[in-house]
Amino acid sequence: MSDSLMPAPVKSGGAPLAGQRILITRPREQAAAFARGLEALGARPVVFPTVEILPLDNSETLDEAIRGLMEQDWLVFTSVNGVGHFLSRCEALGRLEDLGRLDIAAIGPRTARLLEDRGLAVSLVPEEYRAEGILAALEPDRVRGKRFLLARVAGARDVLPETLRRWGASVTVVEAYRNEPVRHGARRLAEILQQVDWVTFTSPSTVNAFMDLLDEAGAEPAAGVRVACIGPITADAARERGLEVNVTAREYTVAGLIQALEDASRTPSPSGKGSR
Repeated sequence: MSDSLMPAPVKSGGAPLAGQRILITRPREQAAAFARGLEALGARPVVFPTVEILPLDNSETLDEAIRGLMEQDWLVFTSVNGVGHFLSRCEALGRLEDLGRLDIAAIGPRTARLLEDRGLAVSLVPEEYRAEGILAALEPDRVRGKRFLLARVAGARDVLPETLRRWGASVTVVEAYRNEPVRHGARRLAEILQQVDWVTFTSPSTVNAFMDLLDEAGAEPAAGVRVACIGPITADAARERGLEVNVTAREYTVAGLIQALEDASRTPSPSGKGSR
């Protein structure tokens, strides 16, 4: 997929999202599965990544944390990206075997599956796929005196490490990768927005990068374009940037977001229009 607006194949037979043009703002390497899921429901996905996932410029701090894995009790991953970059450094340092003695927490099923595919046992996957869900599953008595290593992206919310520390845990936070905003294509994005029905966001960083590009282009979201967010944290970020959020997924996954779009397709858009 690309940012082209050429029609994608649309299934017949009353597909739930037939003809709906849906903008995907997540990183390009993660957009393909999202686009395929939308196409299966008849939508016309348009991929315009507003952020890109990159390795660290300097992995010295991350490498130091990996060398000290034997001093930890828990390893916590809050994204699929964190797993991929962390395990790559573990492999480079010859420390993959150290992971086997740790309790591992994964923010959601895709993160857990990636770990399990590498032969690692996952001790905790919360019912709610966000930091608060991990905290609800752990509880204070379970973490007091324990040592946690959190591998995550720079700029993530601090509710998890701060709460764990308040509960008596020792917490080390380490950046495993970078999440950089895309800084080109502002005018192209503004043009695309005139031709789509939905804009989807899968993280606060996609929201902020999207709005920064629009600000650069001197544009605003087009009237009648609806906004769908993967979860409440992303939805809050969208509202903070002045967007009206029409849909928030109940399950904080891409599959949940697709389901939310499907459910919302039965509701008329603000402009009263159907697909474009």
